[in-house]
Amino acid sequence: MLFRFSAAPMRGAALLAATCLSVAVGASAAEPSDGHAHKPKGHRVTVTEEMIGAGIVSSGVKLPPPPPATGTRDNPVPSWNNPLPLPIVIADRRNNRLLEVTPDKQIVWEFDSPNLTFYRGNDDVNFTQDGRTMVVNEEDNYDLHMLDYASRQLKWTYGMPNMRGRGEGYLNFPDDARLLPDGRLIVADIRNCRLLTIDPKTSQTLRQWGKPGVCKHNPPETFAYPNDFNYYPNGDYLITEIPDAWITRLSPDGHVVWSVRAPHVHYPSDARPAADGNIIVADFTKPGGVVIFNPQTGKVVWEYRVPEGEKALDHPSLAVELPNGNVLLNDDHRERVLVIDRQTKAFIWQYGQTDTRGHTPGLLWYPDSVDIDFYHDWKAALARKP
Repeated sequence: MLFRFSAAPMRGAALLAATCLSVAVGASAAEPSDGHAHKPKGHRVTVTEEMIGAGIVSSGVKLPPPPPATGTRDNPVPSWNNPLPLPIVIADRRNNRLLEVTPDKQIVWEFDSPNLTFYRGNDDVNFTQDGRTMVVNEEDNYDLHMLDYASRQLKWTYGMPNMRGRGEGYLNFPDDARLLPDGRLIVADIRNCRLLTIDPKTSQTLRQWGKPGVCKHNPPETFAYPNDFNYYPNGDYLITEIPDAWITRLSPDGHVVWSVRAPHVHYPSDARPAADGNIIVADFTKPGGVVIFNPQTGKVVWEYRVPEGEKALDHPSLAVELPNGNVLLNDDHRERVLVIDRQTKAFIWQYGQTDTRGHTPGLLWYPDSVDIDFYHDWKAALARKP
């Protein structure tokens, strides 16, 4: 069989997600009410062993109760200082789990797949503004989830697992879903060459930029394989397109503020705004790199790239500027998450053993995304442990 399920009974999260799944896709996944069979709007995808990865695994660590969300991105919980100022959540893709690691490398929070049918291959994870919910996309499972941090329960799912499509309720390689402050959800639907804004309350599409089947750079009418749909505090959007390394800033009404090709980048992945107005983007290649550039001049202001050896990157898919200016990134194919010193370009923090797959403490398999936990004061919570 292609799917392997846990021997334990299905948890509440699994039951809830299965229910949400049928709600989220609406009529597109159901039999027509007139009783007549119609051609399905989605196309079933073959699930491979690579996509299943390690199956359902856990670190085996006894987890402490999570502290409440008391911080925000603008006013984070107290820092742990250098080299990593705050805990991070890792989307450990081929272990089908989310893992939160503190700066001293303790595992304090974990969500392992409750059911490989609808939760497999978590690709990116993004906290909501209040830190109480996490938004997860699964590219090669063609769906999205929202997860309650405190209870570790799935509370919303959109898309049909292992079914790609372009109609309402279907996706085709969705990437970097996130919830806007006003409650709308945005996602880059890569192979449909479109950017969607979805109402999670109704699971209906509120807006679509781009046209499935028309994959060329001409924002906001069309996009060429967008792999990130991010936003600025003022409401503008930041879009990353794979061919020709286009990075575009759009106003909420779709006006192009600027659109430039990222310099020295072959395969741009998940561009982010830096604190000084520059753009930081990972180069998802081998050897991979990280580039920070000025979008007004197109000039590189900082770059990391090593051709070979321990310091070489292999398909890094996300680079994030930390509050202290250093660079946090996940080095996907070398099974590690790193902090690189901005001045010396030295690795000053690492989780995961280089080139070694695993799911026990200290090991990862295809870490595909990270997000910083600005919200939960794990430093104080762990200090209170008996």
